[in-house]
Amino acid sequence: MAPGSRSPQADIIRLGIVGACGRGASFKAACDALPDVVIQAACDRDADRLPVAAERLGAREKYTDYGEMLDRCDLDAVLLGTPMPLHVPQAIAALERGKHVLCEVPAGVSLEECRTLVLACRASSAVYMMAENYTYQRPNVLVRELVRKGLFGVPYYAEGEYLHELKELNERTPWRRRWQTGVNGNTYPTHSLGPILQWMPGDRVVSVMCAGAGRHHRDPRGDAYENEATTVTLCRMHSGGLVKLRLDMLSDRPHAMTNYQLQGTDGAYESSRARSEPDRIWLRALSADPHAWTNLKELEAEHLPPLWREASETASQAGHGGGDYFEVLDFVAAIRGERPVAIGIDEAMDMTLPGLASQQSIAEEGNWIDVPDSREWQHASRS
Repeated sequence: MAPGSRSPQADIIRLGIVGACGRGASFKAACDALPDVVIQAACDRDADRLPVAAERLGAREKYTDYGEMLDRCDLDAVLLGTPMPLHVPQAIAALERGKHVLCEVPAGVSLEECRTLVLACRASSAVYMMAENYTYQRPNVLVRELVRKGLFGVPYYAEGEYLHELKELNERTPWRRRWQTGVNGNTYPTHSLGPILQWMPGDRVVSVMCAGAGRHHRDPRGDAYENEATTVTLCRMHSGGLVKLRLDMLSDRPHAMTNYQLQGTDGAYESSRARSEPDRIWLRALSADPHAWTNLKELEAEHLPPLWREASETASQAGHGGGDYFEVLDFVAAIRGERPVAIGIDEAMDMTLPGLASQQSIAEEGNWIDVPDSREWQHASRS
């Protein structure tokens, strides 16, 4: 049977993990928790480290050349745990061969290549899913369920912050120095924006403005980082609501990568700011005191979806608070046609494009910039 020709209903999904010596390796626990997923191949440019990485993953084959893997290995799907600028070309190469794609975030690093990716997805019969694992974290899933049940009323304001100092990591993974801290604006929006968009279902960002707090740090070579120490992006929503995103990858401080707020007509949520604090929530329908918060965990027993409650300990302890497991689970279900793609190409663009627009806004001293809707990108001839 030719590569990529296996029926989507096959019992086993043969997966190729790309970036096997780096981020890709962290998906082993998630794949091991799914008996119908086999890591068929490990791929990485690092020929010296690849044999050990492949053995740890339990991969049956190993490749240093991505194109060779796609052409020679009998794969159903690829998982792209590679640097940001490789996401689009690698995803398109797989889609053109009919192989399903689960891609790390963000979806792309430029408006032009994002549009090319969207058109490739439209032309392919394969599934594309973006692996935004923060949408699967336990508190975020619970808030999403409370929104779905109408307990927030109409959500109209939200905040997301990703505060992750990575100056040292920049030197170990130089692509970050170029694509995360070498560009001004919000270069990594999806962890903050992803859950928020699911809390505002059917909504999208239509325009953004971005401003920064100045440059206060230099790399080991003495060069100032192009990304300002903190950037704040305001997002106007199609519904008329407002979202505020803060990104900081340079300030010296403890990490705080999962900060969120949500305000609706009938409820409010604030995630914890420190490990000793609880995530807190107020819902008009469930709170006896209109001026008192409730610990979010107190609502888990009644409102956390069964998928989370029934997950094995191995699954729930997989990377990113279980997020890595649940996104692979959803990816496999989408391949088999059991449910829609959780974060398909248009949802991936909804989470990615506002960050790219923020980079134009900050370059134009905070001008409001329209965010395109990828749903309008249907044919190569359209602008």
